[in-house]
Amino acid sequence: MKNSYSESYREAGVDITAGYKAVELMKSHIARTLTSGAMGAVGGFGGAFELDLTGINKPVLVSGTDGVGTKLKLAFLMDKHNTIGIDCVAMCVNDVVCLGGKPLFFLDYIALGKNVPERVADIVSGVAEGCVQAGCALIGGETAEMPGMYSEDEYDLAGYTTGIVDKDKILNPENVVAGDVLIAVPSSGLHSNGFSLVRKALDVENRDLHEVIPELGCALGDALLTPTKIYVKPVLHLLEKATVRAIAHITGGGFYENIPRAFGDGLCAVIDEKAIKTPAIFDYVAKSGNISKRDMFNTFNMGVGLCIIVPKDEADKALAALKEAGEDAYVLGYMENATSESKVRFA
Repeated sequence: MKNSYSESYREAGVDITAGYKAVELMKSHIARTLTSGAMGAVGGFGGAFELDLTGINKPVLVSGTDGVGTKLKLAFLMDKHNTIGIDCVAMCVNDVVCLGGKPLFFLDYIALGKNVPERVADIVSGVAEGCVQAGCALIGGETAEMPGMYSEDEYDLAGYTTGIVDKDKILNPENVVAGDVLIAVPSSGLHSNGFSLVRKALDVENRDLHEVIPELGCALGDALLTPTKIYVKPVLHLLEKATVRAIAHITGGGFYENIPRAFGDGLCAVIDEKAIKTPAIFDYVAKSGNISKRDMFNTFNMGVGLCIIVPKDEADKALAALKEAGEDAYVLGYMENATSESKVRFA
């Protein structure tokens, strides 16, 4: 690429040589993610992945795509860019595993006002870490320098993943029945949802994010930037050990929107409110913004990253399997036949 240089394009705000440097800086991070199916070198026109169908009778590809949302604003304010990529991967792979799919590979897209190679490499280091946690390969991506669309210090980040599952093992919400048990798998905090409300409630643009908040035990900015937990490996372990009916990834929309996506009509999820283990950051946001309990549960995960629905006689086995995988899971509630239009009720 030594001969690829355009002074005119650089004067217009796009430095293509910075893009080449960014690719060189990110190669070591990408190398950490490579799995046996990854093919080809970074920098081609597409990412290739060889499927291993051993033990899969009816292969089905499961895909997911997402971004990080306005949590990025916190990364800009803190000038901390090496964790936000974990969030991007998590939001995609956690959705795929809800169908029982094993993520195979990931691609990212970074759009920015100015390509600062070191910052791009920091972002990709987070993406790579997320891929390592999910057990998938980072096989490609795109960095688009777009002056005039973004300010020089801002960027957007999105990603895409594809996973695989045997058709006969796809998790189906229609299999959920009354009497099934809801299991909570804890979140790491806010994850990557509701940050428009968080930013308003905490007035983050006008305060010192490095201030240590006693009830949080750390700087406010660090608490807000805590990466989304990736649940792929614990869930895949669980699926080998116990029967699972369905899984809900608790993202934007909180309990009221996401849990009903994991079961069919005519049912209601009964939540034991006293059982919920809610991290301090949620109380801090609620009190700072005077946000009602209903709105909190309708916006945030409230400490529950995944809600896993299992048959009642499999609950102990499922809890043991999740514990083996390092998750402090607990019983969140149960399913009952619906007596009203409400899909979620607290008891």
